[in-house]
Amino acid sequence: MTVTTLAVLVPLLPFLGAAAALFLGKRAPGFAQPVAVLPTAAAFVLAAIVAARQGSGPATDAAHRLTPTGSVPIDLALHLDGFAVLIAVLVGLVATCVQLYSTGYLRDDPRYVSYSALVSLFTAAMFLVVYSGDLMVLLVGWEVMGICSYFLVGHYWETEAARSASIKAFLVTKLGDVPFLIGLFALATDAGTFRINGILTAATHGELHHPTLIALLLLAGVAGKSAQFPLHTWLPDAMAGPTPVSALIHAATMVAAGIYFVARLLPVFETSSAAMAVLAAMAAITMIGSGLAALAQDDIKRVLAYSTIGQLGYMAGALAVGDRSAAVFHLLSHGAFKALLFLGAGVVIHSAGTNSLAAMSRMGDLGKRIPDAMWTMGIALAALAALPPFSGFFSKESVLRAAEHAAGGHTAHIPAAVGWTVLVAGLVTAVLTAGYATRLFLLAFRGQGATVADHGREPVVMNAVLWVLAIPTIGFGMISLLPRVFDLPQWFDGEALSPTLTTSVLGIGLALVGILAMYGAWQATATRRRVPIGAVVAAPPQDLEPALVEETAIDTHAKVYGDIAAAEDPGDPGRLLLGPLHRHAAHGFHLDALYAALFVRPVLAAAGLVRFLDREVIETYVSGTGAAPRLLGAAVRRAQTGNVQTYLSVLLAGSVVLAVLVAVGA
Repeated sequence: MTVTTLAVLVPLLPFLGAAAALFLGKRAPGFAQPVAVLPTAAAFVLAAIVAARQGSGPATDAAHRLTPTGSVPIDLALHLDGFAVLIAVLVGLVATCVQLYSTGYLRDDPRYVSYSALVSLFTAAMFLVVYSGDLMVLLVGWEVMGICSYFLVGHYWETEAARSASIKAFLVTKLGDVPFLIGLFALATDAGTFRINGILTAATHGELHHPTLIALLLLAGVAGKSAQFPLHTWLPDAMAGPTPVSALIHAATMVAAGIYFVARLLPVFETSSAAMAVLAAMAAITMIGSGLAALAQDDIKRVLAYSTIGQLGYMAGALAVGDRSAAVFHLLSHGAFKALLFLGAGVVIHSAGTNSLAAMSRMGDLGKRIPDAMWTMGIALAALAALPPFSGFFSKESVLRAAEHAAGGHTAHIPAAVGWTVLVAGLVTAVLTAGYATRLFLLAFRGQGATVADHGREPVVMNAVLWVLAIPTIGFGMISLLPRVFDLPQWFDGEALSPTLTTSVLGIGLALVGILAMYGAWQATATRRRVPIGAVVAAPPQDLEPALVEETAIDTHAKVYGDIAAAEDPGDPGRLLLGPLHRHAAHGFHLDALYAALFVRPVLAAAGLVRFLDREVIETYVSGTGAAPRLLGAAVRRAQTGNVQTYLSVLLAGSVVLAVLVAVGA
């Protein structure tokens, strides 16, 4: 088969798997897991074959006219290049690992069939976004992912946290999707086509008439999908969903779609210096703000959520300085170790019976009980902190190298101020990232206190998936140094991806500063952790399935700590380092409260006014309109007595009255 035929099968297989799961799930429960895993695994294999055949050669394009529209046509178009095929491999790998992990994590969940079908559909939608060569087809995958995320985040709909998080994720991303859709239509109108190749040609030749407006409208959608400031607030709350869903969203789908979209259409954004400056400012605020917030979170999954936001900020920063190779390199690297971190967190939550790092820090043997999770998460956290030789070091340093290059004025069309903004923010975030990565490891695996209650052993498949993901976490970055084995730059734009001496020294040095500062704070607060905190997280019953433990842990954590964004734990080293800033960082710098005051409450007040007008005013008039005929009918009905004498008397009286009126009038 040709490479285009294989590429068409890649999104089609998980889509058919989703349909088959819904059809066969209740009729043949024994086929639920194979139908969930095998189509996704087959799509991963086909994506790898497509990548091998496409290689670093010229892009492959194929198109079929879908329908005439009378103006701008819509095509079923396929575009395969180094970016697309490598990201498709990442999507397939993470989705397959998530489906395998879920067979153990959610094996007794009564909604496993619908869950697995949604994961397969989610995967198919991301494949569609990655391979699409037409913006309207890309938009279909873009919107399907938003719908799937709503249902998957709300999987534990029995809990208030999950219901609220799913609605919030849907509304916030849709808030960005509205200007995004307008921007797509404006872009297609200026370029005369929805085909991405045609749009890039128009941008290169200066044929876009409204480049700044279009770029800013598109950035609104990217900010929503990829959780960039100021539309990032949905992502931490989305942790109320099952842990495998968190891994899928954060590592390979949904949030990666926005970064990939900008990378594909980077020449469009480069036509507007203002848009690139906005993207750089957005990335800088996102990086630093999320790093500070991660230092103050008590929920292990929320720490990882803010970490994802910060790493997406790095990718957006690389795009802001015009280096999409560095951005996609970090996207690929981040996808592997972030999936490992979330799936490892699922094992930790099951073993500890809680999401709370404060509670874990008082558990004496948690690390010894789950050595697979401890070692693999340690590797992933080292990659997150950008320590060599792990993948995160090479990809993050490539971002810093690109920013340094732009700051020196060596990148065309990119002001030096944009480069300095990204470079300074990236270096500051390097300290924060190393700090919260160290904090998570120390609190989760180096606790002191009582023995952890036994909730049963994790299924073998869960631990096996962790070690599978550890392989690219360790080795993916180093392939950039082995051009004879795998010439990674040629798969992108041919640009160098290896770190420079300056950024390497700065990056490693600042990471070590963050690690040592956090370790010192952890030692300083050791005595406080030996004293039980006021609220004790209740442990779920023993021998529960991992998903049931997590559901209980989410509910218990919310009840014990109130706002699950933070617990005022005196033994938290992050609190010691942040000082007065801790309370604000723990609540995401109160952006949710600000949005509630500026948008939510006015909308609710307007809705209340409309409700009052509808029920008390309009409905009153409607009711009055119906009441008047009823009263008139009642009066007429009383007059109809059936007595002939009464009728004659009324007739005589009326005649007399008319005669009198005529006489008076004469």
